[in-house]
Amino acid sequence: MKNKIDIQSLIRPNVAKMIPYSSARDEFKDFDSEMIFLDANENPFETNVNRYPDPQQRKLKEILSKQKNIPVNQILLGNGSDEVLDLIFRAFCEPTKDNVITLPPTYGMYGVLANLNDVENREVLLDADFQPVLDEISRTADARTKILFICSPNNPTGNLIASDCILKLLKTFNGLVVIDEAYIDFANAESWISRLDEFPNLIVTQTLSKAYGLAGIRLGICYASAEIISVLNKIKPPYNINILTQQSAIGQFQHTERIKKNIRSIIAEKKRLLKAIVQVNFIEKIFSTEANFILIKVDDAEKRYAQLLKNGIVVRERSSQPRCENTLRITIGTKTENTELINILKTLNK
Repeated sequence: MKNKIDIQSLIRPNVAKMIPYSSARDEFKDFDSEMIFLDANENPFETNVNRYPDPQQRKLKEILSKQKNIPVNQILLGNGSDEVLDLIFRAFCEPTKDNVITLPPTYGMYGVLANLNDVENREVLLDADFQPVLDEISRTADARTKILFICSPNNPTGNLIASDCILKLLKTFNGLVVIDEAYIDFANAESWISRLDEFPNLIVTQTLSKAYGLAGIRLGICYASAEIISVLNKIKPPYNINILTQQSAIGQFQHTERIKKNIRSIIAEKKRLLKAIVQVNFIEKIFSTEANFILIKVDDAEKRYAQLLKNGIVVRERSSQPRCENTLRITIGTKTENTELINILKTLNK
């Protein structure tokens, strides 16, 4: 059964009525041509960055379109995934009136952005296996629930959210379902972007920060229906992706084999690390992971974090998150870094 939700009914009334800002580069799009540009009040002296960037990032989107087999008009780029998520809030959630549902333990920015936009965040805890509790989500939602956020693979737990659960939610949830796939390149699973045509309420976010090694350029990606993307384009800042970011991303996409090799290396190193730490006696549980990190439960997270820090290893303590008491999240490093971590854990094991 396909969800027949009306996207127009979810848009904030003021956003639906607004006329978007039109920049100089929106009005004259062919700015790679040999022209004399006197339209945008730019400095005429060449510095490689004296011109405004393409506000629609056409070259970069064309590359993504070919790689992902998604039409350009179903792609939006943001200054990191956080800007993409913020735009979704601003387009669809009426401050003080609407609410969203998040599934802790999960990525903390969903809650932060809800607070920033003065939107109620209704938390429905994942179960003991870190899977959604469908009945509880249904009970928690009401007529003002606009968005459900699902992180898969989930951060900080690393597990995939079961596809049958997501499918049921896409068919029954009367709002937008945002699936955050920041770690999907490390998972043995297909991206939900392949199902966009089936579900008008589906939004998928991805990033170049993890598998592509471009965390420093801040580039997030949103895949959705052309209808949703047009709404987000209406409210995004005109030049939200700068020239250097666009150039860096385009350059990295020329090295797809190297990226795939790095992903394989990270996955192989994760397996090696998981095998090595089984014998560490203060590690009480190692959680299943499809991401580039592992979550472990230890006897005393504060103590073990401090010990690792003293030995030059920085990990993330996640004990403050629901169902994550006494846990540490460890990102997979290089072979050398992981070997150093293993050796240190062995010394602490004594």
